[in-house]
Amino acid sequence: MGLILQMLVCTCLCAGVYGVSQISWLPCQFTDEQVLQKEFTETELLYRQVILQFGQPGDPPVNPHAVTFLVTASKLDMRRYLKEAEEEQLDCELKRYSTEGIHVRWPVLGAHGYNYWFSCTIRHRAEEFTVTSFLRQASDQPPPGQQDYRNWPEITDGEILTTTVALVMKTETPVVRATLGSQQKFHCHFDVDHKGPNFTAEWHFQKRGTRTKLFSYSSRSGRTEGSGVSKKGLSGGEASFTHQFTRATDEGTFLCSLSVMPIFASVEINLRVEDPPRVSINVGPTLSLQEGDERKIVCEADGYYPLDVDIVWYEQDPAVAGQRVGAPLPKKLPNILLSSHRHNKDMTYTMTAFFYLEASLMDSGKQFTCSVSHVSLRAPIKKNFILTVKESVSWMFVLSVGFIVITLSSLLVVMLCYLYSIRKKSSEKKPY
Repeated sequence: MGLILQMLVCTCLCAGVYGVSQISWLPCQFTDEQVLQKEFTETELLYRQVILQFGQPGDPPVNPHAVTFLVTASKLDMRRYLKEAEEEQLDCELKRYSTEGIHVRWPVLGAHGYNYWFSCTIRHRAEEFTVTSFLRQASDQPPPGQQDYRNWPEITDGEILTTTVALVMKTETPVVRATLGSQQKFHCHFDVDHKGPNFTAEWHFQKRGTRTKLFSYSSRSGRTEGSGVSKKGLSGGEASFTHQFTRATDEGTFLCSLSVMPIFASVEINLRVEDPPRVSINVGPTLSLQEGDERKIVCEADGYYPLDVDIVWYEQDPAVAGQRVGAPLPKKLPNILLSSHRHNKDMTYTMTAFFYLEASLMDSGKQFTCSVSHVSLRAPIKKNFILTVKESVSWMFVLSVGFIVITLSSLLVVMLCYLYSIRKKSSEKKPY
């Protein structure tokens, strides 16, 4: 029994180690602020390259000449939320954070003094996740009696700022691509470095400067407004929001926010509504025409959103269409006519691209391709047909052939009648 218990403990520890990214440091852009006191308060933004380093108090900096934000051990390990991402896959941004003059003792062991706060946002370049953390730098200075940004100390090159992670928010859906009418789940999770925090979790929708509250929950009062978030999951940090029905007007930014005094954190989820087009042409895989015939060829893209779509017609010899090397490029057809975008009842659009094909023996055997590109497609949708042109027969030729056939038929009938009459006369002269 003891051996089994040891194996379980070892498995859990190994799983925990595996779940933590092995990144020891990250280069970050630090947005510093210099407050100028003139007739009015003016803030100048200063952009600096700094190092976000993970370790223990007293560890030597990776770069002694750069500002180092040393993140030391706490209940929260920021790297656990970075999955197995590599350094070159991540963008890191650090900012000072103002508590707007509010001073609240952070309820963790040893946190009795004043704190300086920094927000750290790490984004995956392939849009797999966004992690926002708040770094707490303990200070032995008393809280200022005014706005804290008026008393921010200068951070000099080579300085080491020893911090701990106080709060983490993460979304694994920073960008959501949804079709019209679909149900979507926007991921949002948070962790705080102490038990039982008093927090307020909210969801907002923001578009063109207008913000609408979708959900709100206060752990202190237990009061809930709106829907879409499981109240049961909030106690464990799960604040994901379920969006029941996607409309075209829902395209915008959804904000998952968390307030734990004196800090306020949020992550953004950008919703992009995209419906791919259905593509069809008005002819089959092969089209047979007589030389000189004319046919209207139509390619239709139907049910796409958003508006922009590109429809192009090409012609090519099908014998070389499958060659990857040395094959001539398809020729884009000129004089293609485009219809206007037709607005459908389901908020999608329809458009056609057509041309008039005059059958020529020179074009017989060619492959004609309609290619439709749209933001919702990784590769264009293509529909094609092969043209077969038969040589036309003139009316004079038909009449001549008909006249000859009739004449020969008439002569044959006359000759048969003549032979019949001769045979009849020959049989009448016999005496028996």
